[in-house]
Amino acid sequence: MPQSASTPVDESAVPRRPAKPRKVPRVLILGGGTVGLYSARRLRKRLGRREAAIVVVDPRPYMTYAPFLPEAAAGSIDPRNVVAPHRRALKGVDVLQGKVTQIHHAERTVEITPEEGAPYWVTYDHLIVGLGSVARTLPIPGLAEQAIGFKNVEEAIAVRNHILNRIEVAASTWDPELRRRMLTFVFVGGGFAGVEALGELEDIARYTVNHYNQIEQDELRFVLVEGSPRILPEVSEELGGYTLEQLRKRKIEIHLSTFLNSCVDGHIVLSNNLEFDADTVVWTAGVKANPVLQQSDLPLDKMGRVTCNTSLQVVDAEGDVVADAYAAGDCAAVPDLYNPGGFCPPNAQHALRQGNHLGDNLARVLRSAEVTPYSHKNIGAVASLGMYKGVAQMFGRIKVRGFLAWVLHRTYHVFAMPTVNRKLRIMAGWTGSLLLRREVVPLGALHDPRAEFRAASVPPKPRVVEADEAKDAAVKEPAAKGASSSTKAKSAS
Repeated sequence: MPQSASTPVDESAVPRRPAKPRKVPRVLILGGGTVGLYSARRLRKRLGRREAAIVVVDPRPYMTYAPFLPEAAAGSIDPRNVVAPHRRALKGVDVLQGKVTQIHHAERTVEITPEEGAPYWVTYDHLIVGLGSVARTLPIPGLAEQAIGFKNVEEAIAVRNHILNRIEVAASTWDPELRRRMLTFVFVGGGFAGVEALGELEDIARYTVNHYNQIEQDELRFVLVEGSPRILPEVSEELGGYTLEQLRKRKIEIHLSTFLNSCVDGHIVLSNNLEFDADTVVWTAGVKANPVLQQSDLPLDKMGRVTCNTSLQVVDAEGDVVADAYAAGDCAAVPDLYNPGGFCPPNAQHALRQGNHLGDNLARVLRSAEVTPYSHKNIGAVASLGMYKGVAQMFGRIKVRGFLAWVLHRTYHVFAMPTVNRKLRIMAGWTGSLLLRREVVPLGALHDPRAEFRAASVPPKPRVVEADEAKDAAVKEPAAKGASSSTKAKSAS
C-alpha cells in the first residue's frame, strides 16, 4: 500500500499523479477512533475483500473509548480495557500506524508520517475522514508547561498517578505551604469531560486519604474553573444545578463565569482576582477539529471542520458534493436533522452511529445504490460523578440522579464499547473493584521508567575534599607519633 517508504517527502521527487485504476477499489480511512473503527467494521461486514480494500491510518494502534477515561483514571477500570486494539477489532482491514500530515484529495493521495522512517504517500479511491479532535487550548501563560489534558488514556493515567503521588509526598512533608500546594487540584472546564474527571478523581483522592494518618480530609482542595454561568450544558439546567449542588456538598470550589489567566510555575491566577498555588492543573476546556485538516484541499467551515451534508458526504461552500469523500465525528460539521440549522454535537453517541451509517452509505455507493441521510435523535446523556454517584437525562424528559444514574451510565457505555472481549473485561474489573476495593498505589515512575537506571549509571564524582583530608592526616600522623615519643623520653629522664 505505501508507495514509497524509503525516500523523504519532496513534492518534486514524489509525484502525486491520479491513481491507476485498481481491480478492487481502495477505501482509505483517516483516523482509527470511534468513526474510523466503526465505519471500517461496518464496511467490511457489508463488503467482501473482492469488493473493497479497506485501510485505516492512525498514530496509535488502538481506539480509545473516551467516556470511560474518568473511570480509568479513578482505577475502576483497567486502562488497557478502555482501548480496542486495531489488530483485534479490525479483522480483514489493513492498518497503517502513522500520522496524516497532508491530504490532496484532488489527486487522491495522502501523506503519512510514521513514528520512525521517512514520510510516504498512499493513494486511494474513496476517502473517509474521521480524524477526530484535539484539546482546544488558549495562549495562557504557563498553561503548556504546567497543565495536562484529559483527551486520551495516557493523559488519564498520568493525572491519576500524579494526584496519588502528590498525596503520598505530602504525607511526609511538614512545610504547611508546600503541603497546601501539593494537595490543591485545579480542573479547568465544566463540560462532561471536566465534571466527570473531577468527580471521579476527587472521589478516589478522598478514598486514598483514608489510608493516611498524616493527612486530613479538609487539607484536600479541589477547584473547578468554568467560563460560562453553568456546568454540564449538555443536560437541563435542573440537572446542572443538582450537579453543582452535589459537588459543593463535597467541598469542591466552583468558580463560574471565571477564566484561568495564568498558571506560571503553578501559581494560579483567576479572572475573579483569586490567586493560589497548585501542583496540578487539568485542562478539559473543550476540543477543536484536528488541525491537520488545514493541510488539505477539503472544504472547511470557520471552526476548521470538514463541511458535510446529511448523508455524511463532503460538500463545498455551494453545497455541491465532493466526489469520493466522506467525513464524520468531531472533525466534521454534520447537519442535525432534529435541530434544524444546527450541527451534531461532538460526542461518542453521534460518532459511533455516524461511523456505522457512513459504512453503510459507502457500501451502497460501491454497489451503485443511493445514499441515505444520517438522523439520530439524542437519546440522552449520562455522567458519573464518582462511585455510586451520577446524573442522567434520558430522551430529553426523564431525569435521573444518584445511584440509578450511575448504574445507567455504566450500563449504556459498557454496551457501546466495541468487542465482546472488552465488555467482559470491564465488567469483571467492576466486580473486582466492588469486592476487593480500588487500588490507590501511585505508579508515577511509569512515565519515566529509566530515571532510576540513569541515576545508577552515573559514576560517582571523586570527593577531592576527602582526599585532601586523608593526605593531611597522613602528614600529621608521623608528627604526632614523634611528639609522643619525645614526651615519653622526657618523662623517663
